[in-house]
Amino acid sequence: MIIWQGLDDIHEELEGSVVTIGVFDGVHRGHRRLINTAVGTAGELDVPSILMTFDPHPTAVFAPERTPTLLTTMRERTLLCAELGVDAILVIDFNRELAGLTPEEYFVQVLMDRLKARHVVVGENFTFGHNAAGTAETMVELGQKHGVGVTIVELLHDGSERICSSNVRRHLADGEIHQANDMLGRTYQLTAEVEHGAGRGGAELGYPTANMYFPESVAVPADGVYAGWFTVQGEDPITGDMEPGLSYPAAISVGTNPTFGDNERSVESFIIDRSANLYGRLATVSFVEKIRDMLKFNSVEELLDNMARDVTRTREVLVDAPRPQRQTY
Repeated sequence: MIIWQGLDDIHEELEGSVVTIGVFDGVHRGHRRLINTAVGTAGELDVPSILMTFDPHPTAVFAPERTPTLLTTMRERTLLCAELGVDAILVIDFNRELAGLTPEEYFVQVLMDRLKARHVVVGENFTFGHNAAGTAETMVELGQKHGVGVTIVELLHDGSERICSSNVRRHLADGEIHQANDMLGRTYQLTAEVEHGAGRGGAELGYPTANMYFPESVAVPADGVYAGWFTVQGEDPITGDMEPGLSYPAAISVGTNPTFGDNERSVESFIIDRSANLYGRLATVSFVEKIRDMLKFNSVEELLDNMARDVTRTREVLVDAPRPQRQTY
C-alpha cells in the first residue's frame, strides 16, 4: 500500500481511481462499510482505491476547542485501512491544502485533477469545502455535472445508536468496553513505549507491571481494571520469557493508583505468568472486558487481595476471548 503525505507527494500518473474521504478515526464498522464499498467499486472499474484522510483532525483547524480525543494514531489508522485492501492513502493537512476551497474547487482541483477520480464514495453525513458548505448531496450534483460517479453510503446503526467515532469515545469514557469493541468490530487498543513507574509493583507488591503513559489527546478508557492482551511490538528479542508479536493475557489497570496517592494517570499491565524486561519497548494493550472500577483500599493487604481476584477474573474472561493475531506495528 502506498502512503502519500499531501497532494504534492503524488508522483504516479493516475489514469483513474475510486476515492473515499473521511477522518476514519478508529476505523470502526461504519468506516469499514464505506471503505469496502470503495475497494469493491475500484475492483469493478479496474482502478486503484484511494483513501483520503486528514492529519490533524479537521476540527482542530476550525474549532480547536472541540477537537476530539483520538482513537487511533495515523500509523494505526493506515495499518487498519491496509488490511481492508486499500491501494493508497492520501494524508491531507486540512489547513494547508483544503481550507478556503469552495465545494466545486475541492471536487475539481483535488478529486478530478489530482486523483483522477472516476468514482467517489462518501458517507451520508459527509461535508466538504469552505465552511463545510458542501454535503453528500452536493457531491452527487457535482459528480453528475463533471461525469464522476458518486455513491453515498448510509450510516450504520446498532438499534437506535449510530456507529460513529463519537459514540465509541463515549463508551470508552464510561468504561463500556463491550459496547466500544462492538462498534469497532475489534478490541480497542493503545500503543506506547513501556516506561518506568513508581517501582512498587514488583518490589513491594509482587505484581510487576508494564507502565504506559498517554497524552490527553488520546482516548484512554475510564479508570478501572480490565482484562486484556499485551503485545510487544518489533522484532528484537526480549530479555525474559516473552516473544515480540505474540499476545499475552494481562490484567490492565487504568488510573492514578489512589491507594498510594499517585497523581499521574497511567495504563499498567500485569502480564500473567510471564517475566521480562520491557523498558523502552513499544507495546500494545488490547481491552477485552472491564473487571471493576478503580478503588482506594484501606491497606496494602486489601489491595493485594483484590489484585489476586483481578488476575483470577482476567484468566476466566480470556479463556474464551480470541487472542489477537501476530502483530507488526
